[in-house]
Amino acid sequence: MMKMTRKSYQELVSIPNYEDRYEYLKLGGSIGELTFNGHRYLNQKFYSSDPEWKRIKREVIIRDNGCDMGHEDYPINGGRIIIHHINPITIEDLINRDPSIFDLDNLVCVSHMTHNAIHYGDISLLLLPLPERRANDTCPWR
Repeated sequence: MMKMTRKSYQELVSIPNYEDRYEYLKLGGSIGELTFNGHRYLNQKFYSSDPEWKRIKREVIIRDNGCDMGHEDYPINGGRIIIHHINPITIEDLINRDPSIFDLDNLVCVSHMTHNAIHYGDISLLLLPLPERRANDTCPWR
Protein backbone atom coordinates (compact mmCIF):
# COMPACT_ATOMS: atom_id res chain seq x y z
CA MET A 1 0.00 0.00 0.00
CA MET A 2 1.34 3.43 -0.98
CA LYS A 3 1.81 5.84 1.92
CA MET A 4 0.03 9.19 1.53
CA THR A 5 2.09 12.31 2.14
CA ARG A 6 0.49 14.45 4.80
CA LYS A 7 -0.17 17.97 3.61
CA SER A 8 -0.30 20.96 5.93
CA TYR A 9 -1.60 24.50 6.17
CA GLN A 10 1.91 25.76 6.91
CA GLU A 11 3.16 24.23 3.67
CA LEU A 12 0.12 25.53 1.76
CA VAL A 13 0.61 29.16 2.80
CA SER A 14 4.28 29.01 1.81
CA ILE A 15 3.06 28.64 -1.81
CA PRO A 16 2.66 32.19 -3.14
CA ASN A 17 0.63 31.46 -6.30
CA TYR A 18 -3.15 30.89 -6.01
CA GLU A 19 -3.29 28.28 -8.80
CA ASP A 20 -0.35 26.40 -7.25
CA ARG A 21 -2.19 26.30 -3.94
CA TYR A 22 -5.09 24.69 -5.76
CA GLU A 23 -2.72 22.11 -7.32
CA TYR A 24 -1.38 21.34 -3.82
CA LEU A 25 -4.88 20.78 -2.43
CA LYS A 26 -6.71 19.06 -5.30
CA LEU A 27 -7.97 15.55 -4.69
CA GLY A 28 -9.26 14.63 -8.14
CA GLY A 29 -12.42 12.74 -7.22
CA SER A 30 -15.43 12.53 -9.51
CA ILE A 31 -18.85 14.14 -9.36
CA GLY A 32 -21.42 11.76 -7.91
CA GLU A 33 -18.75 9.76 -6.06
CA LEU A 34 -20.06 8.67 -2.67
CA THR A 35 -18.65 10.63 0.23
CA PHE A 36 -18.29 8.75 3.50
CA ASN A 37 -19.56 5.60 1.73
CA GLY A 38 -23.14 6.85 1.83
CA HIS A 39 -22.92 7.95 5.48
CA ARG A 40 -22.65 11.63 4.67
CA TYR A 41 -25.27 12.41 7.31
CA LEU A 42 -22.57 11.73 9.93
CA ASN A 43 -20.32 14.57 8.84
CA GLN A 44 -23.27 16.90 8.17
CA LYS A 45 -24.57 16.34 11.70
CA PHE A 46 -21.10 16.93 13.11
CA TYR A 47 -20.51 20.16 11.14
CA SER A 48 -23.87 21.61 12.12
CA SER A 49 -23.99 20.73 15.82
CA ASP A 50 -20.58 20.10 17.39
CA PRO A 51 -19.60 23.08 19.61
CA GLU A 52 -15.86 22.37 19.37
CA TRP A 53 -16.11 22.34 15.56
CA LYS A 54 -17.95 25.69 15.59
CA ARG A 55 -15.19 27.20 17.74
CA ILE A 56 -12.42 25.85 15.45
CA LYS A 57 -14.30 27.05 12.36
CA ARG A 58 -14.36 30.61 13.74
CA GLU A 59 -10.61 30.40 14.48
CA VAL A 60 -9.84 29.30 10.91
CA ILE A 61 -11.95 32.08 9.37
CA ILE A 62 -10.20 34.68 11.55
CA ARG A 63 -6.74 33.22 10.83
CA ASP A 64 -7.35 33.16 7.05
CA ASN A 65 -9.12 36.53 7.13
CA GLY A 66 -11.95 34.87 5.17
CA CYS A 67 -9.70 34.41 2.13
CA ASP A 68 -9.89 31.55 -0.36
CA MET A 69 -7.20 28.94 0.33
CA GLY A 70 -5.80 31.44 2.85
CA HIS A 71 -4.55 33.65 -0.01
CA GLU A 72 -4.85 37.34 0.95
CA ASP A 73 -5.56 38.42 -2.66
CA TYR A 74 -8.69 36.21 -2.87
CA PRO A 75 -11.24 37.24 -0.24
CA ILE A 76 -14.42 35.18 -0.22
CA ASN A 77 -17.06 37.82 -0.95
CA GLY A 78 -20.62 36.60 -0.94
CA GLY A 79 -21.51 32.99 -0.44
CA ARG A 80 -20.49 30.97 2.54
CA ILE A 81 -17.01 30.14 3.71
CA ILE A 82 -16.31 26.42 3.83
CA ILE A 83 -13.66 25.03 6.15
CA HIS A 84 -11.84 22.37 4.16
CA HIS A 85 -9.84 19.49 5.66
CA ILE A 86 -6.54 19.54 3.78
CA ASN A 87 -6.10 15.82 4.51
CA PRO A 88 -9.51 14.17 4.09
CA ILE A 89 -11.15 12.75 7.19
CA THR A 90 -12.96 9.42 7.51
CA ILE A 91 -16.04 8.08 9.29
CA GLU A 92 -13.73 6.54 11.89
CA ASP A 93 -12.08 9.93 12.47
CA LEU A 94 -15.50 11.44 13.24
CA ILE A 95 -16.66 8.57 15.43
CA ASN A 96 -13.38 8.54 17.39
CA ARG A 97 -13.06 12.35 17.41
CA ASP A 98 -9.59 12.07 15.93
CA PRO A 99 -7.52 15.19 16.69
CA SER A 100 -6.90 15.69 12.94
CA ILE A 101 -10.51 16.90 12.65
CA PHE A 102 -9.71 19.93 14.81
CA ASP A 103 -6.04 20.42 13.81
CA LEU A 104 -5.57 24.00 12.56
CA ASP A 105 -2.70 22.78 10.37
CA ASN A 106 -5.24 20.55 8.56
CA LEU A 107 -7.85 23.26 7.92
CA VAL A 108 -8.23 26.13 5.44
CA CYS A 109 -10.98 28.50 4.28
CA VAL A 110 -12.31 27.94 0.76
CA SER A 111 -15.24 29.15 -1.30
CA HIS A 112 -17.94 26.72 -2.42
CA MET A 113 -16.57 26.71 -6.00
CA THR A 114 -12.99 26.18 -4.81
CA HIS A 115 -14.16 23.33 -2.58
CA ASN A 116 -15.76 21.63 -5.59
CA ALA A 117 -12.64 22.28 -7.70
CA ILE A 118 -10.44 20.67 -5.03
CA HIS A 119 -12.64 17.59 -4.72
CA TYR A 120 -13.31 17.09 -8.43
CA GLY A 121 -9.99 18.27 -9.89
CA ASP A 122 -11.58 20.92 -12.11
CA ILE A 123 -9.54 24.15 -12.16
CA SER A 124 -12.19 25.83 -14.33
CA LEU A 125 -14.34 26.11 -11.18
CA LEU A 126 -11.87 28.52 -9.56
CA LEU A 127 -12.70 32.20 -9.64
CA LEU A 128 -9.53 33.33 -11.38
CA PRO A 129 -8.99 37.00 -12.19
CA LEU A 130 -9.70 38.04 -15.76
CA PRO A 131 -6.64 38.88 -17.85
CA GLU A 132 -5.84 42.57 -18.08
CA ARG A 133 -7.28 44.14 -21.21
CA ARG A 134 -5.02 45.97 -23.69
CA ALA A 135 -5.76 48.28 -26.58
CA ASN A 136 -6.68 46.31 -29.72
CA ASP A 137 -6.52 42.93 -27.95
CA THR A 138 -9.71 41.81 -29.70
CA CYS A 139 -8.79 43.17 -33.13
CA PRO A 140 -8.05 40.13 -35.37
CA TRP A 141 -5.79 41.98 -37.85
CA ARG A 142 -3.35 43.54 -35.36
